[in-house]
Amino acid sequence: MPRLSLQDFLHTSPDIPLLDVRAPLEYAQGHIPGAVSFPLFSDEERARIGTTYKQVNPDKAVLMGLDMFGPKMSRMVQLAQKLAPAKQVRVHCWRGGMRSGAVQWLLELAGFQVQLLNKGYKDYRHFALTEFAQPRPLLVLGGLTGSGKTDVLHELARRQQPLLDLEGLAHHKGSAFGSIGQPAQPTQEQFENELAWLLADLPVSAPVWVEDESRTIGSVHVPPPFFAQMQAAPLVLLEIPRAVRVQKLAAEYGREDAGALATSILRIRKRLGGLATKEALAAIAEDDMEKMVSLVLDYYDKTYTHSLGARHPLRVPSDTCDPAVNAELVLRAARQLVTA
Repeated sequence: MPRLSLQDFLHTSPDIPLLDVRAPLEYAQGHIPGAVSFPLFSDEERARIGTTYKQVNPDKAVLMGLDMFGPKMSRMVQLAQKLAPAKQVRVHCWRGGMRSGAVQWLLELAGFQVQLLNKGYKDYRHFALTEFAQPRPLLVLGGLTGSGKTDVLHELARRQQPLLDLEGLAHHKGSAFGSIGQPAQPTQEQFENELAWLLADLPVSAPVWVEDESRTIGSVHVPPPFFAQMQAAPLVLLEIPRAVRVQKLAAEYGREDAGALATSILRIRKRLGGLATKEALAAIAEDDMEKMVSLVLDYYDKTYTHSLGARHPLRVPSDTCDPAVNAELVLRAARQLVTA
């Protein structure tokens, strides 16, 4: 079958399995969302072939690759039959070269219909990095820690408002406690891949809601071109009383492991100060979550207020963390921004 452009390749029926034939380490570093690892060579084999290609000669490397490929053919066809009972697959490697070509030849020989990505995963990475600079209308929801911003955003999504959940993509809630109860974070490359995929699927006419974030979310960072757009976008600032925020966070953290909470406190001990750190750890040991939260909020409230800098948010006061109530308030405020 002919080689496909990235656009045609990605917009083929999602029911057709997408096979990434690069080595496992390459796949783990970053892959097209939804792709299945279907390696032609192991990490060790790929390294040996690459070394031979560079240090001996390309012909020797090709012969070595064929020697490694031969014994795997039957097993690869059997696996492809399990992954794609309808015998239709999409295949790509790094640049659309010999690896994907070899797998295409093998699977077509076995009766599969194979769609090949012309320029490989490299073309997807180019698309992803370009996507972050595309101008798009954004509405940023801000607020001090414990304001329930994520809950409000999910309520907005239930009301059919376009949403980009950066913390959900990052598997991290953004603070020193953000990794508690979350899956392992993606690599930076995979975070970018997933973000670009969602951005490309968002409407271009309606504003997209996104939470106010710092440059980094745990171990990953928001791509600079997109972060610049977030900083320039209108900011709707949810203002919740401190006592309400303390109660909300205390209830949430009370369900978490005490050891994980203590580790998170120690992670920011230099910023909290020695006395506050000692008191917060003691509060965790005594199961006094409200005291622990109150001590931590002293730091986070100052940090977030300082981060606002010269931005001029539209402030939305509320006396509750009820996401339905606050989503309605935020929507009213957003209408003011749009009609202003």
